Amino acid sequence: QVQLVESGGGSVQAGGSLRLSCAASGSTRSMSWFRQAPGKEREGVAAMTDGVSTTYADSVKGRFTVSKDNAKNTLYLQMNSLEPEDTAMYYCAAAPGYITRSWRLVGGVYTYWGQGTQVTVSS
Repeated sequence: QVQLVESGGGSVQAGGSLRLSCAASGSTRSMSWFRQAPGKEREGVAAMTDGVSTTYADSVKGRFTVSKDNAKNTLYLQMNSLEPEDTAMYYCAAAPGYITRSWRLVGGVYTYWGQGTQVTVSS
């Protein structure tokens, strides 16, 4: 069982930046970030597999960067040029095995989930 703990959320104005962190209690091969806004479905944001291969949702490409510190089993999400539409609860997810690119932003393939951290962007 792997536990995931997110941190780094907060409130910022549009155009600002935040860096989210997800600390895992054990090693996992695939990790990702999802978000869910009130009244909307959960959306895959960014994923990293094997600490190298990255995948992004079109809505965040060029603004968000996912990275991982393998020594610390910690996944990061650097969010720049934030928009009000980015307001959501952000969740970290992980899976022990390799996930092919086409499935990396699909929530159902992940085994472990964190409790979430709130990001609020005001205009």
